[in-house]
Amino acid sequence: MPTTLDTGNTAWLMASTAMVLLMTPGLAFFYGGMVKTKHVLVMLKMSFVCLALVTLLWLAIGYSLAFGKDVGGLGLIGTPAHWMMHDVGMTSLWGTTGIPTVIFSAFQMAFAIITVALISGSIAGRATMRGWLWFVVAWTLLVYVPMAHWVFAPDGWVIAHLGALDFAGGLPVEINSGAAGLAVAIVVRKRKDFEREAIRPHNLPLVVIGLALLWFGWFGFNAGSALQTGGTAPMAFFNTQLAAAGAMVGWPLIEKWKLGHVEMLGVAGAAVAGMVAITPSCGEISPAGALAVGFMAGVVCAFAINFKYKLRYDDTLDVVGVHGFGGIVGTLAIGLFATSQMSGKKGLFYGGGGDLLWRQAVAVLACALFSFSATWLIAKVIEKTIGFRADEEYEHVPGQEEEQAYDDETIAEIRSRLIQARVPVAVGADLREADSAAADHQLLAELREVLERRENEK
Repeated sequence: MPTTLDTGNTAWLMASTAMVLLMTPGLAFFYGGMVKTKHVLVMLKMSFVCLALVTLLWLAIGYSLAFGKDVGGLGLIGTPAHWMMHDVGMTSLWGTTGIPTVIFSAFQMAFAIITVALISGSIAGRATMRGWLWFVVAWTLLVYVPMAHWVFAPDGWVIAHLGALDFAGGLPVEINSGAAGLAVAIVVRKRKDFEREAIRPHNLPLVVIGLALLWFGWFGFNAGSALQTGGTAPMAFFNTQLAAAGAMVGWPLIEKWKLGHVEMLGVAGAAVAGMVAITPSCGEISPAGALAVGFMAGVVCAFAINFKYKLRYDDTLDVVGVHGFGGIVGTLAIGLFATSQMSGKKGLFYGGGGDLLWRQAVAVLACALFSFSATWLIAKVIEKTIGFRADEEYEHVPGQEEEQAYDDETIAEIRSRLIQARVPVAVGADLREADSAAADHQLLAELREVLERRENEK
């Protein structure tokens, strides 16, 4: 253990923590742009509430259970000795890199926040806020915290006992949120028009802004997990970009083959899929391996997002298809592409045989089953007690009477008023559905100008 503070490593981890915290508002924009207009504020709230609730939970007991001294030597959970951050501060240093434990705790807290926020995408537009608040509390303490101990703590069973590898959270973040998203989507049930109407983004530029913030934060997420400025941090940083690029080739190829064209929404999904897949492997594989992992994730996730229609589960914003399957690809890829120079172990393609691959597979299976089972129980209890499913997909959104994301008068309503006034409408002849068009402020302004001129003439 170091006895002196390493200012360089500390500064890098502080910056990385801020970058990861920024990912949750980025996720809010990403999800908010993907849903219908009437659901955008609810999605923003579901992400931002995690910033508050999970922070308080982490302070109270979450950090201690995740990173406290292991109970019984089994690698399953830590002790509550550090509740309310007892004995955690600037004077205590984490690991061998000279970082204050309090900054390490803040970094890991940011992981916990975005992991539970990710799950909201699987039930977008059909969960009550009250149910979601209780879910965030229960899921963080009963599912995320134990799995964080399994993978991130030095004595967790996945790393210390099983011998699997996970550099930055493919298991406790990506696969965990994917499996949990599947479980909660099943409990909350399908939308009434699930198989008839696909969700289209009401504001694609907002989706892209969210993607940009996520992309920026992901460099802190992955490279920050090295906990130092040297070592594998530079390679983890570079591999993150390579995987995103690889996925943005693989996914569009599939989309072009299936649809005959490539959509910006697919490109955004591809970038996320690549960064999801590289999360567990960014510090374990070479740049060539990172590019391959990204391409594989793009191809797999492009197919996986359609599994929900075949298996009839309503994963609204494809949390299962992107984070679940992307996390599986990236975690298993370590068993294929790990190099001795990066991880100290060899994957199948580098002469290591199948030893590491089977360990990765066991870790994937164990974490996915635990997450799905525990999440299903939590969601079921909430649904049976206080209620989790909203009535009729928020046709009337509770608690949103006094604030709106956009002007509550849609283009379709203005157009209807123009028609009633017998004004020929040449503007916006190719109107989309009202819900999607409501955010098109330029078109709204043009239609209003026509209406105002007509009313002034009267």
